[in-house]
Amino acid sequence: MSETDLKDENIKKSSPKMTIFNIVLIIAIFVGLLIYMFSVDGIDNIIYLLQNVNYVWVIAGLFCLIGVWLCESITLYIPLKNMYPNHRFSTSIRASMIGQLFNNITPFSSGGQPMQAYDLTKTGVRVSDSLSALAMKFIITQIALIVFTLSVVIFQFNFFMHIFQDFLWIVILGFAINIIAIIFVILMGVKKNFIIFITTPFIKLLGKFHIGKWHIFKDVDATISRFEGSVENFHQQFLNMKAHKKMVLQIFIVSFIQSLLYYSITYMVYRAFGNSGTSFFQIITVQSFLLLIMTFVPTPGSGLGAEGGFLLLFNSIFTNGTINLSILFWRIYTFYLPIIVGALFLIPRKRGKTDKNL
Repeated sequence: MSETDLKDENIKKSSPKMTIFNIVLIIAIFVGLLIYMFSVDGIDNIIYLLQNVNYVWVIAGLFCLIGVWLCESITLYIPLKNMYPNHRFSTSIRASMIGQLFNNITPFSSGGQPMQAYDLTKTGVRVSDSLSALAMKFIITQIALIVFTLSVVIFQFNFFMHIFQDFLWIVILGFAINIIAIIFVILMGVKKNFIIFITTPFIKLLGKFHIGKWHIFKDVDATISRFEGSVENFHQQFLNMKAHKKMVLQIFIVSFIQSLLYYSITYMVYRAFGNSGTSFFQIITVQSFLLLIMTFVPTPGSGLGAEGGFLLLFNSIFTNGTINLSILFWRIYTFYLPIIVGALFLIPRKRGKTDKNL
C-alpha cells in the first residue's frame, strides 16, 4: 500500500455533522448531570461542599492529570524519537493532546489516533511512521493497563471481592474481554495468517446481514482488504518491538506510571471532599474496574456509563452528600479538561519540519 493510500485509508477527518452531534451530546450529559446533582443534593449542600472543599487535594488532582498527559506524550515521543532523531518533545505533546480531545468526543475513543497521525504529518513525519509509532504505543499501553489492573486487584484481593461480590460476573467478563483482546492483538503480531484465516469468514458472514438499506459492511472485499492491511501493520510493529526491547520496556514503564496517576485522580477527589477510611490502593482497585466498564460504553467519553458506574461503585465509599459533586469533579479532570485543553492545541502555529529524508 502506498503512502497516499495510507493517508486516504487511515487519516480521515471526522464528519462535521457527527462531531457536532457528539459535542451536543457531551453538553447534554453535562447539563443533565448538573440538573440531577442540584435536584438530589440541593443548592445549599452544594454551596457548603464547595466552600469547604480541600483545595490542596484539588490541586494534587490537577498535578496527577498533568502527569497523565506528560506520560501519554512520552509514550509517543519514545518511538518517534527512535525514528526521527531530531523529533521534538513539544510535537509529541501537541499530538497527544489533540488525541485527548478526539478520543473524548468520539465513541470508543476512535477518533484520537487518526487525528494524531494527521497532525504529525504536518511536521514531516511520514504517515507509515506515525501509524507505526501509534500502533506500538497502543499495544504496549494496553498490556501495561491490564498488568496494572491485575496487580492492584491481587494486592487488594479481599477488598476487591467484598466490594464486587454482587458484580463478580461483570468483573470476570470485563477481564476476560480485555485479556482476549490482548491475546488477539499478540496473535496478529506473531500469527498474522492464522488471524486472517479465522476472521475473514466472520467478515463475509456479517457482510450478508442488513436492515433495509443499511449494511454492516457496504463493501465486504474492501473491508477484508483493510483488515489484512491492519494485521500486516500490527505484524510489522511486533517485529519492530522485538528489535527494540529497551524501547518497549521504557514505554511499558511510563504507561504503568500513567495508569497509577490516572487512577490516583479518584483518590484526590475522594480526599478533597473530606472523605477518609478507605485507603489509596483500595480506591485505585475500584477505579481500575470502573475503567473496564467505561471501555464498553459506546458514547463519547463513555458518557452516562462513566457517571453511572462511578455512582454505583463508589456510593458506599464516599460520605453521604458528596458523591454527586465528586462525580462532577472527577469528570472535569478526566473528560472535560482534556477536551478544553486539547482544543487549545488545535490553534494553528508555525512549525518546523522533522529532520529526516522523506
